[in-house]
Amino acid sequence: MANAGAAQASELRELTAEELVLRLKEYKEELFNLRFQMATGQLDNNRRLRTVRTDIARIYTVMRERELGLSVAPDAESEGAA
Repeated sequence: MANAGAAQASELRELTAEELVLRLKEYKEELFNLRFQMATGQLDNNRRLRTVRTDIARIYTVMRERELGLSVAPDAESEGAA
């Protein structure tokens, strides 16, 4: 049911903290560009706005889970096993 361009939460949980921040920055830039296209009437895919906002929320959710200790970053797992 998920869109091919949408990020899955399980995929995001496999990323390191730095990769998550980078992905978040990319999505925020894309959202800015989409909003600009919407304002100028050049946006052809309105659904992309919603998927990008949802992906941003997923990233924030994964980051918050790690803050609360509900999930562990992949780099922390390898350190704990060693």
